[in-house]
Amino acid sequence: MSERMSSRTELIVGEEGIGRLESARVVLAGAGAVGGYVLEGLVRAGVGHIRVIDGDTVSASNLNRQILATVDTLGRPKAEAAAERARSINPAVVVEPVTERIVAGTDLAKLIGRPDVIADAIDTVAGKTALLSYAAAERIPTFSSMGAALRTDPSRIGTAPLGGTRVCPLAAAMRRNLRGMDAGLIACVYSEEPPCAVPVDRDVFGKSLLGSLPTVPAIFGMTLANGIIMHIVGMDPTPEADRPSA
Repeated sequence: MSERMSSRTELIVGEEGIGRLESARVVLAGAGAVGGYVLEGLVRAGVGHIRVIDGDTVSASNLNRQILATVDTLGRPKAEAAAERARSINPAVVVEPVTERIVAGTDLAKLIGRPDVIADAIDTVAGKTALLSYAAAERIPTFSSMGAALRTDPSRIGTAPLGGTRVCPLAAAMRRNLRGMDAGLIACVYSEEPPCAVPVDRDVFGKSLLGSLPTVPAIFGMTLANGIIMHIVGMDPTPEADRPSA
C-alpha cells in the first residue's frame, strides 16, 4: 500500500470504508471547544463533505481549550477558521462554512437539509433543542455532545442514547424538551461527573460563562468524531439499534 493520507485508516476500515467516508455528508453544528475536535477527527478520517455552522468569532478566552483558537485566528469567524484548518489537513475535503447561529425559529430544513449524519456541538439549550428536534423529526442519525464544561474527570465520560444518559443537567433538559419525540437516532457523549461549580455570569448572548479545562472538551469531541466515523463505515450499530427513545 502506497503512503497516502488514508493509508493507516484504511488498515482499520478497509477500502470500502474509505469510500464511504469520502462520500459522506456531515453537518457539524458548533465549532468551539467540542466541535473543533469533532472537525479534526472527521477531516483526518477522510470525511469528504462537511458543513460547519457557527455564528461566533474566536476570542482570547477560547485559547485555553479550542483547537481552532490561535493568536492568528483571534477575531475571525469560527466557521471560517474551521474551513481553513480542514483544507490545510485535506485539500480534497469539501467544507462549507456557515456563519450563522442556530436558535429557536431557525429554518433548519434550509440550513441543515438531509445530511448522512449531524454532529451536534451546540452549547445553548435553545439551539440544541431546535437542532435535536429537527433531527428527531427528520430521523437523521445524530451524535450530540452534552455538557463538557465544569468537568475534570475523563474516566466519567461515556456514550449512551439520549434516554439513557444520567447525571448531566443538559442531557436532562434535552430529554424534557424532546419528550414525545422519537429520539432513537440521537446518540450522546456525556459525563456522569456532577458539575464542579455553579455558573454565575452570562455573556452578551445570555449564555452562561462556564469554567473548562483543555482536556475534557477534546475528549468529548474526539469521542463524537469516533462514533460518527464508525457509523459511516458500518463498524458500529446505528444510534437507533437497541437504543430507547427519550
